[in-house]
Amino acid sequence: MRAGATATLIEATPGAVPVLPLARARLRPWLARQPQAVRGWVEASGFAAEPGSVCLLPDEKGGLARVLFGFDADDPWCWAQLAAKLAKGTYRVDAALPARRASWAALAWALAAYRFERYKRPERADLPRLIWPKGADRARVERTAAAIRWVRDLVNTPASDMGPEDLAAAAAALARRHKAKLRVVAGDALLAENFPAIHAVGRASSRAPRLIDLAWGNARAPKVTLIGKGVCFDSGGLDLKPASAMKLMKKDMGGAAHALALAAMIMDAGLKVRLRVLVPAVENAVSGNAMRPLDVIATRKGISVEIGNTDAEGRLILADCLAEADAEKPALLIDFATLTGAARTALGPELPALFTPDERLARALLSAAAAESDPMWRLPLWPPYRRMLDSNVAEINSASDSPFAGSITAALFLREFVSPGTSWAHLDLFAWNATARPGRPEGGEAMGIRAVYRLIEERYGQGRSSLSAL
Repeated sequence: MRAGATATLIEATPGAVPVLPLARARLRPWLARQPQAVRGWVEASGFAAEPGSVCLLPDEKGGLARVLFGFDADDPWCWAQLAAKLAKGTYRVDAALPARRASWAALAWALAAYRFERYKRPERADLPRLIWPKGADRARVERTAAAIRWVRDLVNTPASDMGPEDLAAAAAALARRHKAKLRVVAGDALLAENFPAIHAVGRASSRAPRLIDLAWGNARAPKVTLIGKGVCFDSGGLDLKPASAMKLMKKDMGGAAHALALAAMIMDAGLKVRLRVLVPAVENAVSGNAMRPLDVIATRKGISVEIGNTDAEGRLILADCLAEADAEKPALLIDFATLTGAARTALGPELPALFTPDERLARALLSAAAAESDPMWRLPLWPPYRRMLDSNVAEINSASDSPFAGSITAALFLREFVSPGTSWAHLDLFAWNATARPGRPEGGEAMGIRAVYRLIEERYGQGRSSLSAL
């Protein structure tokens, strides 16, 4: 998974072109110290050190002597703009950057080189290369870049090649790499082992549903459990989605991709935790044995659920996993899920919704998100809205008939399967870039894993990693 993640970052080599990052406020003082020829060139080019802008300074022979780069200290992704604008060649940062900014420069540069090319010829093989900036935390940058690229690859892969069995194979490869234990419960064995909701959601597909269960670390260490929604394709079931809503449903396993990639970061760093990853991998398909609206299904916790809408399937498979994880009383329980369109309506595609009843955990996650430039926004688990999930025939309905508060009622549903004392957070995310931005092309995207990794690192020990924010 790590191979190629930082291929455009290299060791020091002679002849690299210096790149000078300049904030707008620093441009004029810098120009005042330069020869007239340089000042005239910069002024003629119109370079004003706007964030992400570039000015190429020639040498006496017409070659490239230096690159001026408009730098924004508040936008770490500006380094990705630089990588996209430079021609083939080798470059070096001609400035002393603090460790945080050096690491961000390296990460943004590495991610600017990402392309999903599984099904087509490479678009550009002559990408510019950057000498590792001094002070960059290489191990952290490499594992972070690898994790983000892996999320993107998994989410971008079409459902024809990323079904439940393929997701299990990806988890198996991860387990082998880090000598973790992996157990997969598939098909009707889910009923025998009391995971009825996972089975109910996935049974209509020709590709059997399964529970992926990975464990790693010292059994005496604090228990950290990650859960990722793994709906490899969501047709909506019998409450079939319209074509416009179904088109992107290959990404409905984005939560699983996040959980696996975050696990890879934790294991690679050797953090001092007992890690468990639970991924319910299913396809929400249509056939004669598909679950129907107003069916009542069982769950692992024993709570009966009336099916308000077969397109609200993600919360059902998460419910079985949350109940299983909660029974172990983990020190920390986090689930990742592309769960509701309502969260996107409220916060847009770039901002995951955070739900947690744990005030201390909420503060820590939001602090880590700010430190890592990996944003999330807390929404309330508003107790009065629980009535929207009342059922006349079962203990809870899976979906409200109300058009309001859809992300909140989904989170309240999940909360039913977690004990009040458990430190639990739910991240409702898009896992997709709707439009391209520097370092973040249109397509699958990792959201929140850098923040959650930092939180775990701060709480439970640094392992082989230094605690320097990117």
